[in-house]
Amino acid sequence: MRFKILMENKTDGPGCIAEHGLSIYIEAQGRKLLFDTGASPLFAQNARAMGVDLSQVEALVISHGHYDHTGGVPQFCELNQIAPIYIHQGAFYETYGKEDGKWESQTCGIRWNDHQRSMIDPRIVRTNGPEWISENIVISGTIPEIPGFEPAESFYRKCQDGSYEPDPMDHEQILVIREPEGLYVFSGCSHRGVVAAVRRARELFDGERIAVLAAGMHLYSAGKDMRKKVVDQIIQEEMDLIMPVHCTGIDAICDLKTALGDKCVAATAGSSYGY
Repeated sequence: MRFKILMENKTDGPGCIAEHGLSIYIEAQGRKLLFDTGASPLFAQNARAMGVDLSQVEALVISHGHYDHTGGVPQFCELNQIAPIYIHQGAFYETYGKEDGKWESQTCGIRWNDHQRSMIDPRIVRTNGPEWISENIVISGTIPEIPGFEPAESFYRKCQDGSYEPDPMDHEQILVIREPEGLYVFSGCSHRGVVAAVRRARELFDGERIAVLAAGMHLYSAGKDMRKKVVDQIIQEEMDLIMPVHCTGIDAICDLKTALGDKCVAATAGSSYGY
């Protein structure tokens, strides 16, 4: 198992650029996979700097339908002619968040233009339930919610009549890979809660332990009590390594690092890991 962080909110890698987004290149089980594409084509620039040939990727997995995970898909399709793109069937709504009580001016959803959509659509595999790439690699589909671990931020779908309805974030999905030492779980933002993502990963593999969790945990806007509740639950999983990335938030990263020491790594764009 090897994986490289092609895009993340921060970087200390020479020649690599950071942006608000996430993209991870993975080599596992004899397969070459890409998990998310960041907010723009910049992830591909970082890939070149890190010696990653995106034309050889065999499958692209999109965690959910937000721009900071899908913005680089058009660039990926120009560089790669073979990989199917696994994305949840509910990821294509026009969605918005609120800032200071007002609707954001630009959608936080997918921002492909019509030309890009026409190029991308034939490559898309729409998921809902689990999608098994192999017996040891699965895309979760919709992650069941866990009461008491509700997301800290809400999003809304724009309806045809101009009104808004809550986005249940049922289009968030995780990638889980089984290795001899345990499960590797990749989560983009954990909009249904990182605890729910971890539980779903174990359900898909009959309760097997999780070795590594690389996840945006979306705790940057969570209150102190909720953050502690989630962090405590993650610590109890006794994983070999936890990588909080992207939207986790510096407070939660510090909480995890304080509790776990070397078992917590704050990954950055340009970093590589092999196990």
